[in-house]
Amino acid sequence: MTSSYGLRGRAAVVTGATRGIGRAVAQALADAGARVCVSARDADEVGRAAAELGGVGLAGSVADPGHPEALAGLCLREFGRLDILVNNAATNQPYGPLMDADPAVWREAFTVNVEAPLRLTQCAWHTWMRKHGGTVINICTEGATHVGPGVGAYGTSKAALLHLTRQLAGELGPAVRVNSVSPGLVRTEMARFVWEPGEDEIASGLPLGRIGEPEDVARAVLWLASDAAQWITGADLLVDGGTQVRAARVARPGARGTARESPTARARPPA
Repeated sequence: MTSSYGLRGRAAVVTGATRGIGRAVAQALADAGARVCVSARDADEVGRAAAELGGVGLAGSVADPGHPEALAGLCLREFGRLDILVNNAATNQPYGPLMDADPAVWREAFTVNVEAPLRLTQCAWHTWMRKHGGTVINICTEGATHVGPGVGAYGTSKAALLHLTRQLAGELGPAVRVNSVSPGLVRTEMARFVWEPGEDEIASGLPLGRIGEPEDVARAVLWLASDAAQWITGADLLVDGGTQVRAARVARPGARGTARESPTARARPPA
């Protein structure tokens, strides 16, 4: 770990931190020296993750009234500061055509994917970051800028999160940097229904030849959280294995699929 990536003495809040990308992010921050406060719905998993990370945790949904305030408060009580906020918790429901979307589930998607990151950022700002500075990193998606079957609600809410990231970057600087990381298809439970049936075909259509791992995203988050990225704000960092440039990929002899045939060209699933 280079000194510019070191986070010793800093404190971080990571939501959705007991599995997948969130868990990998929390581990990367802890390995870099940060003290980590984690949040997720399952109390047992939160306790286990907090213990493994040497940090603290709070079970609950980011959509629940009072949870953002309680989470920020826990971090401040235990660590005395809140330097890094990673808004990772998300939902990919309602899945399917928007004409069939249930209004209540649609509202829940925006509450979890857009409103909760805003509320948590407000809490971090008012309790610590306004006076002391800090960084906010929102986990978005490579699919936020285009469309695909079944993921209309997810993509629309993440497009809103992308805009929110840029808006907050303009409002909160210079004290606070606000950026986002947009993963492509990553090997998580949330996206298992996409990658598991056709991983080889999907990987063959990507310039880097494989789908992503949670650690790929975690390394990007760590970099943005560190002093190495101290002159970067309002940016969206794509971590997608070349998904958006795969149309230029030339099929290799013996390849099982091409970029044009890849399932990821037909659907833009959540990370």
